[in-house]
This record gives sequence, C-alpha cells and structure tokens, in this order.
Amino acid sequence: MTRRQLLAAAPAILTAQTRRRQPNILFAIADDQSWLHTSATGDPVVRTPAFDRVANNGVLFTNTFCPAPQCAPTRASILTGRPIWSNEEAGTHASLFPRKLTVYPQLLEQSGYFVGLTGKGAGPVDWKTSGWPHNPAGRAWDTHKTNAPEGVSKNDYAANFAQFLTDRPKDKPFCFWLGSQEPHRPYRKGWGLETGKKLDAVRVPPFLPDTREVRSDLLDYFTEIEYFDDQVARALQHIEKAGELDNTLVIVTADNGMSFPGAKATMYEYGWHLPMAVQWPARIKPGRRVDDLVSFIDLAPTYLEAAGLPIAPAMMGRSLVPLFNSARSGAVDPKRDRIYGGRERHSHARFDNLGYPARAIRTREHLYIWNLKPDRWPAGDPDFFADIDDGPSKSYMLAHREHPLFAHSFGKRPEEELFDIRTDPGCLKNLAADPRMAAARRQLRADLEATLKKQGDPRMSGSEIFDSYPRTSPMRPQLGGFAEQNKYNPKYK
Repeated sequence: MTRRQLLAAAPAILTAQTRRRQPNILFAIADDQSWLHTSATGDPVVRTPAFDRVANNGVLFTNTFCPAPQCAPTRASILTGRPIWSNEEAGTHASLFPRKLTVYPQLLEQSGYFVGLTGKGAGPVDWKTSGWPHNPAGRAWDTHKTNAPEGVSKNDYAANFAQFLTDRPKDKPFCFWLGSQEPHRPYRKGWGLETGKKLDAVRVPPFLPDTREVRSDLLDYFTEIEYFDDQVARALQHIEKAGELDNTLVIVTADNGMSFPGAKATMYEYGWHLPMAVQWPARIKPGRRVDDLVSFIDLAPTYLEAAGLPIAPAMMGRSLVPLFNSARSGAVDPKRDRIYGGRERHSHARFDNLGYPARAIRTREHLYIWNLKPDRWPAGDPDFFADIDDGPSKSYMLAHREHPLFAHSFGKRPEEELFDIRTDPGCLKNLAADPRMAAARRQLRADLEATLKKQGDPRMSGSEIFDSYPRTSPMRPQLGGFAEQNKYNPKYK
C-alpha cells in the first residue's frame, strides 16, 4: 500500500481501532429490590451468585440511589441522565416520554453500537403516542419464552439476549438492556417456603411487623430475586462463550426498592437505596467496594464516556468512569457526598389523579425529606392506599391498623422529615423537630432547595404541572379522573 493509500485509509483504520476499544455494555436491571438483599451485602437468606460474581470481579457500590422510588421515572432518568423534575411527563409514573429527550441508547446506536432490549425498558410509559419508533431503551428482543412459575414473566431474558448476540453484526459493539420484571409483585404465595427457605432466618426490616405472614412474603420476594439472578448468570455465560467478557461493561442493579409498605414509592431508605455491582475486566480492578454516593442519573454519562463519546449537554449526571479507573475502595471521590431524589404521582391513588410530591437529599449521615403536600395521604387515599402494591404484608397491616408500625407506612407525614441514617435505616425516628438537629435540618433544606432551583424543578416556582400530565395506565373509578388537568396544562386540551 502506497503512502497516499495509507493516508486515505487512516480514518477507517482509526474508526475500526476505536470500535475495538469500545466496550460492550450489558445493563441488567431488576424490578423492585432494595440494596441489602443480595448475598454480597450479607443477607443470610437470598442467594445471588451472579450479582456476587460481578461484584467480586469489579466493584460493589454500597451507596447507589435511584432518582425516584418508582419504576417509570427512574428508568427515564437512567436513559436521559437527568433528574425526574427535568424529564417533563417522563418524570412521573405511567405517562408519556417526550420525543425531544436525549437518551443514551440512541446516541450509542448513532455511533455504531448494536442496541437492544428484552423485558421491561422504559416503563410503564406510552412511548408510542410520544412518537418513538420503539421503547427508548432499545428495539425489543422478546421472542423466546419459558415456562416460568406463577407471578414471573414468561420472557426468557437470557435466551433473548443470546438471540440478540446472534443477530449482531460482527463488527459492532453491543449495548443491551436486560429488563427483568422480577421481583415485582405479584409473587407466588409460599414459593420461598417451597424452595426450602426458613422463616426464622429472615431479617425483617424494622418498619415491617415481624410476623409469619411478613416473613413468608419476604421469602417469596427473595425467591424472585434469585430468579432474576439466574437470568443474569446465563447472560454472563453467553458473553463468556462469545469470548467478549473482558471488554464488556456489566452493571447489575434494580430500578427502585422492595415492593412492601414503607419502601417502594416512598423516599425512605428502603425505597430508593439500591444494590449495584459493576465489572469491566479490561478496565476495573476487581474486588473493590466503593462507598461514594452515586445516582442513576450518572449512568448515561458513564456509558457515553466509556464508549469514548462526548457526554450530551442535556445530561446532568456525572460519569462513574473515574471511579472505575481508581484502584481505591471506600470513599474515593470526596465530592460524591450527597445525592438528590424525589417523587410525583405513582399509581392512581388519590382523587382526581393527584400525586404525592416529595423531594429528598441524602448525605452519608442524614436523609432529609421535604413533603410538599403534607395534607395528602402519602400511600394513597384510604381505603385503597393504592401507592402500596397489594400483597400479604399490606393485607396483614390493613387488618391490624392498631399495630404501632401502621402509621409509618400508611399515615400522613409532616412537611419535613429528618433521619440519622446510620442508626435508623428504617426511618422510624423523625428528628426534624429536634432542637439539636436544627442546624443540620436548615443546611440540608437550603442545599436541597438551591439544587432544585438550579436544575429547574417546576415545583420550586409553584407549578402544579406534574398533576396535569396524562396517565396512560388504568384509573380507579372510585377515585375519579383528573378533571382539573387542563387548568394547569393547556397542552392536553
């Protein structure tokens, strides 16, 4: 080849070299799993060998938080790298996903990645009405089914991933979203006991009654976690068989906390503190444990930087690649000492489809929650309390309203809540009115408000826009629709 030919071929050669260096990406996300419920984090009952394998071969992140304790808003934030209050309709549950939002799978695909999805991607959300050609998380690979137990999706996630790998052009790196619907309710009642798990081995979270019904419900939840973990194990085997495990960035996590009273759909610790393990053998030193506080809005910038692409200007998260590159454990980046989150409407749980807006800041020591509408019922209007998923634990508590823990999950809350998360991870002792905590409370509130204003949260200007967004999932006739929506948002007239 002549010098002129070499110079002409240089861009193509450089592109090929760049693509060879670009990592594959496997994002495996469970549905409703709190951070303590893996064997890597010390739970005595649940067994998660695939999650543990990823953690041992890379990094166990001990302080990972979702932007909202709900499926759809969190998944939208993962895709956009933005907090829920910056994603318009996608920042609430079961609404639309504005086509104008920038999502990382689309950017990766435009750069040459082969992108796909199995199971639950962005959702529940009406992406079709918003003009998307497919789910914003990617084109679906859902053809392979399995004879799954009752309460478990029939999608064979790992087999669909294997099909995706077969369909991939050989010269393209891949980005795949493995979206399990487990351990989302409903569970097959008694499944955990059937597998041989023991009631007396369960560590009951402090905000739940310690009863046989609750312990058995937790065993069923653990069994669904194990089902998800087995799918992850099979997916890893497929990558290994393809000989590409060394240069594949694998992240295993969940979208929000456990589906129990006092957890999912609350800003309490068990609602948004999640498990996360990451491996990338070509880049990440194995066997590390990082305690920095990280948010899911950091994932989209992470994927783009790992792929050698510029981070989209609209993204507000911070890439985790510097943490990957570090050899340290513990607290690595002193600037990662706080994260922010919030929630809006969850299910159709209140008259006229009203939500329960809340915002929160979490530091290494404290969790501060600002309930913007303390006159509303946080779990939904009685007697449905529809923001808590139905199940044996909820049924037990509704049948025993005299229980001291009932008010924590079902009762109204004050405008401000403050917890010492080191001694009270169950968030049972509100310190907001304690004079000794006044300075800390003021500082956290000021920090939270300043961040929300900087990021353009509509709530900070008194807007009720979130309560006007359409709901695309079924409504409860007993609670009425949302007749007032056009008052706030003429967009939907």
